[in-house]
Amino acid sequence: MKNDNISNIETEPKKSRIRPEKVLILGSGALKIGEAGEFDYSGSQAIKAMQEEGVKTVLINPNIATNQTSKGLADKIYFLPVNAYFVEEVIKKEKPDSILLSFGGQTALNCGVELFEGGILEKYNIQVLGTPVEAIQKTEDRDLFNKELRKIDVHVPRSFACESKEDALRAAEDIGFPLMIRAAFALGGKGSGFAYDMQQLAKMLDTAFSYSPQVLVEECLKGWKEVEYEVVRDCADNCITVCNMENFDPLGIHTGESIVIAPSQTLNNHEYHMLREIALKVIRHLGIIGECNIQYALDPVSREYRVIEVNARLSRSSALASKATGYPLAHVAAKLALNYTLPELKNAVTGCTTACFEPALDYVALKIPRWDLDKFRMVSDKITSEMKSVGEIMALGRSFEEVIQKGLRMLQIGLYGLSGNERLGIKTEKLEEAIANPTPKRILAVVEAMHQGWTPEKINEISGIDTWFLYKLKNIVDTELKLKEAKNIEADLMRKAKKHGFSDKQISLVRPGKTEAEIRSMRKKMNILPVTKQIDTLAAEYPAQTNYLYMTYHGTEDDIVFSDNTRPRAIVLGSGPYCIGSSVEFDWCCVTAIKTLAAEGYETIMINYNPETVSTDYDTCDKLYFDELSLERVLDIYEKENPEGVVLSTGGQVPNNLAIKLDKENVKILGTSPKDIDRAESRHVFSQLLDDLKIDQPEWEEFSKEEDAYKFAEKVHYPVLVRPSYVLSGAAMSVAKNEESLKNYLAKAARISSEAPVVISKFLTNAKEIEVDAVAHKGEILIWAISEHVENAGVHSGDATIILPPQKLYFETIKRVRAVSKKIAKALNITGPFNIQFLAKNNEIKVIECNLRASRSFPFASKVTGHNFIEIATHAMLGRVLPKEERQKCYQTLDLDHVGVKAPQFSFSRLKGADP
Repeated sequence: MKNDNISNIETEPKKSRIRPEKVLILGSGALKIGEAGEFDYSGSQAIKAMQEEGVKTVLINPNIATNQTSKGLADKIYFLPVNAYFVEEVIKKEKPDSILLSFGGQTALNCGVELFEGGILEKYNIQVLGTPVEAIQKTEDRDLFNKELRKIDVHVPRSFACESKEDALRAAEDIGFPLMIRAAFALGGKGSGFAYDMQQLAKMLDTAFSYSPQVLVEECLKGWKEVEYEVVRDCADNCITVCNMENFDPLGIHTGESIVIAPSQTLNNHEYHMLREIALKVIRHLGIIGECNIQYALDPVSREYRVIEVNARLSRSSALASKATGYPLAHVAAKLALNYTLPELKNAVTGCTTACFEPALDYVALKIPRWDLDKFRMVSDKITSEMKSVGEIMALGRSFEEVIQKGLRMLQIGLYGLSGNERLGIKTEKLEEAIANPTPKRILAVVEAMHQGWTPEKINEISGIDTWFLYKLKNIVDTELKLKEAKNIEADLMRKAKKHGFSDKQISLVRPGKTEAEIRSMRKKMNILPVTKQIDTLAAEYPAQTNYLYMTYHGTEDDIVFSDNTRPRAIVLGSGPYCIGSSVEFDWCCVTAIKTLAAEGYETIMINYNPETVSTDYDTCDKLYFDELSLERVLDIYEKENPEGVVLSTGGQVPNNLAIKLDKENVKILGTSPKDIDRAESRHVFSQLLDDLKIDQPEWEEFSKEEDAYKFAEKVHYPVLVRPSYVLSGAAMSVAKNEESLKNYLAKAARISSEAPVVISKFLTNAKEIEVDAVAHKGEILIWAISEHVENAGVHSGDATIILPPQKLYFETIKRVRAVSKKIAKALNITGPFNIQFLAKNNEIKVIECNLRASRSFPFASKVTGHNFIEIATHAMLGRVLPKEERQKCYQTLDLDHVGVKAPQFSFSRLKGADP
């Protein structure tokens, strides 16, 4: 697409440039379903943009794990709730002259509207930068929004905005069933859904009105296509669309729950430009300044459309659009809030074009949500208009087949793509139901149906998924059959399989008797190698200097030159998608490691594929590979980049699980040796080590036979704890109170950790839990922080309320914990970050487990004590440590004049049927 499509370019701002002295930025608070790390990325960019302009920044955000609450970004940080009361208190103290509302998700936006309506902004003479509050109100109040769009002849769903249940029931009679119910001022479709009769409607209205004072009752457009555009507008009325995205799933599923592809694949030229023109018309009419997104429903038969909503703020979609196109949306939006115009701003990613160029893509970007519904008992797995996903991945490539397979592997849920997995085993009569009613496994059901001979047309009738997507999935199924049936895999078939996104592991599963390593070796002999491509945002129209890279088999040469190292290189492995147990805290750890390596003169390379993170931002590292954290892909990158080493201890469990495999391939790991990581991760080896060191632990045994497990449980008396190895956040770790529950938990543990043995130990009731976060160098502890849990042992540390420094521990207990930690660090020869969990009962301590990686509480320990544990750990990995006397003087973590409390955030209201 040519970049000459901005109408009426004006470079002179209509108003003079805004030069605030001090701006207040509202964050999004705790990560929750529907509001996650994307607002850490957008807020961090806003702070950087203000810094570049010499503006002082004050941030309010109680989320200690985020990058934006680190030292060196905002001038002042308040760890306080983002609500009108606390914000007013900060305003009184700090006296800012301006406020930014659109970088902290729905939490910040709702708070901003409340401050405006309550007269607080006027009282303290604070101006709102960017989109005016009146425009925000028009997008948030569904009734106002529909009235505004009707004024300019833009189609919206037929609807009634209702302030009471009675009004809503009357509206339902007027429109007729089925109906869509939506709460105003809500995030991630909270309180929304479809009603098919009066009884269902009445129940849904009770829920929706408990979230919001206004509920929208509207015509049902289920089955229409869903399309989104990200739009940017400046104060001179220049307006561009940065990215258009199309949902794989038809309307009826929240866009955060849907597989999404950019750019759209099934719209024709007329449809694309019609929706683009409407987007510009709507955003200009509403008077938005900065960035926003507009969502459409498009009837695949009649080509009729409806505008569903406009988000007058940065959203999860805009984080995706920014990373998918390489257009720094949040950075540009922050500058536009100061009345810059688009032609005046340079695109910080390309370095050679202005911000008024619309990106053109010569690749596709695909988003797949990540759910963690298996963690909850009795939860419904139905996917609807209300968001349940906890994270997402973004895959880049040159074909839909390539990115859908890459993307499914990136979810890190035991999938190898769309084949090579155990078949779902859905009976034919159940298959139709599995395809008609969306769940996280619907795409696997679609592929199962294709294996059973169903046509794309038949699947389209049942699911509403466009046949274009279904024929692409059929290509994958057909290629798998060819791989299975071929006597030998010839070069042409291998090349086709790689272009269709098959991993070496996947091909080995389809070819029994072959290992992943053998397939890799065979492929390399055929000279079938991936090439490195660059996201240049302009489809090579202009030379680009971007560091956004991905690997693909659709190409013949690399876009970048791999020169000899002029300075040492290091690769940091990211944490993959946010899921329960692996969230923004590991992004903070990775970003901190990257910054520390850069300060030490290293060229920094990041591998991660989570679009919500700061680690995947354009200005975080020298080179960013938006690609898989798999053995195959890490080796591909390692061989091209030839680094000094790889850091895998800051990204959580995903990179940690690669330790042994990378070691076998002679990859140099920075920090603790993979063999020692394995000694800590393998439950039975670690328990044996503790016995050898004469360190107390709950009675334990490892089992290969189920009947022996029952005998052990009888011997030590129930309850017992089932513990699989190499798992994150206690997955499948369960307390069994009797033989029946033990049987169920053993089956679950075997499914999750099939390659590693399961250990069973005595579960101690009424015991206190204590945690140590520490950094060591060659087995010697450099710094440590000891925290205590408020809840008794049995509550996972990620779900517990944690206090640092401890308030109710005996001095003798602290001494013992320290002595045991020193012993373990020495025995495992730890270099880098580690975390140990203890039980304390009757003044005795017992060790539960040790993780030789950063833990969830590392940002908490760092920010409460004032010592950056990951910075110290990265220096340790490089062999640069302070002398002992200096460490003892400056690393004070016990005798603090303040107390930090870390409390978890749960999202149970989103999970239908789950038991809190």
